[in-house]
Amino acid sequence: MKLKVNQNEVYAATGNRELDPDRETVVFIHGTGQDHTIWVLPTRYFARKGKNVLAIDLPGHGRSGGTLLESIEAMADWLIDVLDTAGLFTASLVGHSLGSLVAIATAARHPSRVRNIALVGTTVPMPVSEFLLDQARKNDHTAIEMLNYWGLSKSAQLGGNSTPGNWMLGGGVRLMEKAGPGVIYQDLKACNDYINGIRDAANVKCPALLILGERDQLTPVRSTKTVSAALQNAEIVVLEGSGHALLTERPDPVLDQLIRIV
Repeated sequence: MKLKVNQNEVYAATGNRELDPDRETVVFIHGTGQDHTIWVLPTRYFARKGKNVLAIDLPGHGRSGGTLLESIEAMADWLIDVLDTAGLFTASLVGHSLGSLVAIATAARHPSRVRNIALVGTTVPMPVSEFLLDQARKNDHTAIEMLNYWGLSKSAQLGGNSTPGNWMLGGGVRLMEKAGPGVIYQDLKACNDYINGIRDAANVKCPALLILGERDQLTPVRSTKTVSAALQNAEIVVLEGSGHALLTERPDPVLDQLIRIV
């Protein structure tokens, strides 16, 4: 569906279901340089279970117009504008990577609007190397290659997709190639600049589920200790053998965990 938010068109996948303000809502927030398509499986599942589903494209991403947002906090406040425009008050938030930071910031800044959060492939802080930022700033394809090489486990780079004919590495690269100039850089910079993440996490009172990849090189499991300790009501699940791209590598196990909290 298309929404008009702050005079700009926003796209959100709804699982081909009409929104109903009397139903529970789940909002899915994608990661750097991506769009709503990473959430196809959970979007369809929860829509068919009678929930409102909004798998959003952030401004300047996918099918959404508008100017790229420069900070995680701005994305969080924009997300509330999306809910207001859709006529929805509370929601469960599910975010991957950059999207997980948006979920934390939203729950901290707007606690009455967030029922619970699921953080997929997360860590706080989420620093980005200067070399990667520089390549992204120049719109160099090397940034896309680095993100996907580090984002997948070694076995996933060679194959291993449960769906015959799908190439995980190539699919991830192609999705980011669709991003417009400056999109990947601005997303990475927003992650890197989110210096209040631990403070925000400490202010999150709703239940939080961290879904992590055992072999994640971008947001390693060991780096999540600080944020998991800061969150007041957190549970951690580590998916064996998976890298950072959990929605690609382990879609069914991720959905199984989301069903528990969402």
